[in-house]
Amino acid sequence: MQRRKFLTGLAASISLPQMTSLAGSTASSVAKAPSRLAFVYIPNGVNLKEWKPALGSNDAFKLSPSLSPLNPFKEKIQVISGLDHDKAKSNGDGAGDHARASATFLTGCQAKKTAGSNIRNGISVDQIAARQIGHHTKLASLELSTIKARKSGSCDSGYSCIYQHNISWRDESTPMPAEYDPRSAFEKIFGSGDFKADALRQARRKSILDFVGEDAKKLQKKLSTEDRIKLDEYLTSIREVEVKIEKSENFKELYPIEAKPDGIPNSYELHICAMFDVMALAFKTDSTRIASFMLAGEGSNKSFSNLGVNGGHHAISHHRHSPDKLRQIAQIDQFYTQQLAYFLNSLQQTKEGDGSLLDNTMVVYGSCIGDGNRHNHTDLPIILAGGGGGRDMIKSNRHFSAPDGTPLTNLYLSLLELMDVSARRVGDSTGKLDLF
Repeated sequence: MQRRKFLTGLAASISLPQMTSLAGSTASSVAKAPSRLAFVYIPNGVNLKEWKPALGSNDAFKLSPSLSPLNPFKEKIQVISGLDHDKAKSNGDGAGDHARASATFLTGCQAKKTAGSNIRNGISVDQIAARQIGHHTKLASLELSTIKARKSGSCDSGYSCIYQHNISWRDESTPMPAEYDPRSAFEKIFGSGDFKADALRQARRKSILDFVGEDAKKLQKKLSTEDRIKLDEYLTSIREVEVKIEKSENFKELYPIEAKPDGIPNSYELHICAMFDVMALAFKTDSTRIASFMLAGEGSNKSFSNLGVNGGHHAISHHRHSPDKLRQIAQIDQFYTQQLAYFLNSLQQTKEGDGSLLDNTMVVYGSCIGDGNRHNHTDLPIILAGGGGGRDMIKSNRHFSAPDGTPLTNLYLSLLELMDVSARRVGDSTGKLDLF
């Protein structure tokens, strides 16, 4: 932390992007851009027939209809088939696949079947990384969601609601609560940590940048022309996200307070985009290098009437091979990949070093259920996007089919290695997945 530079004010703390002017007299003195790692979860499985591309790589690789929104990033992604999560299966515990799916997704561990306080799972891959590299950033990790997680009660066939509403686990009995309000997530990154000062700033409708303005002006005098432009773009991007959140707050009186807390947009799509904006900012400002985001809780029965989908997502996922329901599932799948494309575009548009923020980020996107009708946890829908920390080591623009029975956690073990995180195993991993 002593090597990092900040703009600081009474109620703000903003770390700076890499700048030649701050590092020394030559560009070579600028440290290599750090690697980032993000996990994005979708519920209820997918329509695998419309999801999977045809086998092949490079020119033979063609994205499926459900993944078509990702075409602009085709050269930066790979679709991975054949990965399993054995610990999400019942293994003698009976029903409860939705709870086990979210609990197992990042841990690779069998969640203890209980609706009480004696929960037990395992440490998740993001927290394994946070333990080793989290000290380099303001936040060791960032957890986001679009739902307010329930902290007690039974949600799925005798499993605690905690399992179903969390994918990140600090240890076997401690889930990492996710922020679901964009304002709260924004303040977690840029707030001073002084609750009263931050609350006063918000009450007075003051921008984060109002409190670091003088420091920014002083810093401008020390920067090269190129770095002054970079700083201006950097601060502008922070303000743009802040304005979006403020606009959402202006509409809060249209909703009951308990239904629409401050900062939550009145559209599900805008809510997702707001959280992705915050995640991108967290990476861009190097406020954290590890993040996870549940786009919806596992078993979500959210309606997508705006897509022409009749009924809730969970209900439709039990399609019983109905062509109409399968078509609607594919529409929902495409909606979610559109949101992923929005996030990838944010990373791609952010220049960093000789490339982009996307080049220095690895994004795992997928579900812990393959086909929602069968509640299976094999051949999971998984996408890996990004450049492997700018090392150009991860193969992309391909559909990679892993050997049958390969644990998803083998992928995680490989990603940890690229993050320079030492780990012998993640959950039920059996070795590293060949990404190169």
